[in-house]
Amino acid sequence: MELKSNYLNTSPRLDKSHRTPRIELVFFDAGGGHRAAATALQMVIESQHRGWDVRLLNLQEYLDNLDLIRKLTGMRLQDTYNNMLRRGWTLGSPQLMRGLQVLIRLYHGKTVRSLESYWRESGPDMVVSLVPHFNRAMFESYAQVFPGRPFVTLLTDIADCPPHFWIERQKQFVICGSERAAEQARNTGYPSERIFRTSGMICHPKFYASQPTDRCAERRKHGLRPDLPVGLVLFGGHGSRAMLEIARQVERSNLDVQLIFICGKNEKLAAKLRSMASRMPRLIAGFTSDVPYYMHISDFFIGKPGPGSISEALLMGLPVIVERNMQTLPQERYNPEWVREKQVGMVVRNFFGIAAVIREMLAPKTLARFRANVAAVKNRAIFEVPDIFAKILKPEPV
Repeated sequence: MELKSNYLNTSPRLDKSHRTPRIELVFFDAGGGHRAAATALQMVIESQHRGWDVRLLNLQEYLDNLDLIRKLTGMRLQDTYNNMLRRGWTLGSPQLMRGLQVLIRLYHGKTVRSLESYWRESGPDMVVSLVPHFNRAMFESYAQVFPGRPFVTLLTDIADCPPHFWIERQKQFVICGSERAAEQARNTGYPSERIFRTSGMICHPKFYASQPTDRCAERRKHGLRPDLPVGLVLFGGHGSRAMLEIARQVERSNLDVQLIFICGKNEKLAAKLRSMASRMPRLIAGFTSDVPYYMHISDFFIGKPGPGSISEALLMGLPVIVERNMQTLPQERYNPEWVREKQVGMVVRNFFGIAAVIREMLAPKTLARFRANVAAVKNRAIFEVPDIFAKILKPEPV
């Protein structure tokens, strides 16, 4: 794919006479967005020939020996979390999060000591955290081993929700993808020179790639009618039972709308959807790396209020319909508010009335307003972050 952006391969090479700066990007696999952001960032930095040695650290793997959940249940913390998402067991997630935070505090000292050993061996010039919860332990351990070297937290959520999920009161840098997150950093006591603002969330560079120009022809390839609207239904890499309800509700209505269901690795879900009767053309896909393509041939998005899903949909020009209720994960509860504030889509309590919501969104004036607001969101975060790293590594002389 050819990238529309000219940000790649344009950064000057560093003087090879200087020691190569080493940057450690820290992620874990709870959810998937943290790894995706880290790998996308590494890819862009390497393509820009910055002259940095960028390495990835899976924090969960390194701290396995301290994982109390694994000791009690035999399952890693991140696997427990992902299984909970897959099954839709999120109603008690605020209580689970508070319990997790208690465990993290109990093991804080051991975590710090373990990370100190890692930093001594790895020797990074800058550590960038793309994970919540552990930023106090990472900062304290890194500052103990390498005093004065920069520690950065790059939020992969639109805001620090609940407070101190991401932003800790310590002498570090934060990179925020929204004004709300930047305001939270200021209110925590961060001076302006330690707060960096990007134009949005990190999205993979493939979402900036050129797509086929003839959308009608692409829809025909998949048995979709080019003259009728298409909605993309996506609930992460393992799908959601909510997709079945969305299919039922639209089928019972008289809406002339086509849906693309991306079920990820959930083959049972895909099979159930394929077995359901449909009066309108419907496309059901499993796990795919071509999400930008399917968004390109769609007109709107339906899914959970994850920061990655929302940002990717907006980047591809799609207004969104997202859910917000007691089952919404605590860290995602601000995201629907952001959707309302920016007027880039609609928020529902559940999907039982989704047909009426789709009808409202597709009303010509409403759809035109949403599309204009979506087009006004110019997210270049993946290309802005490397420049921020350069400023932190080489601050301007006073």
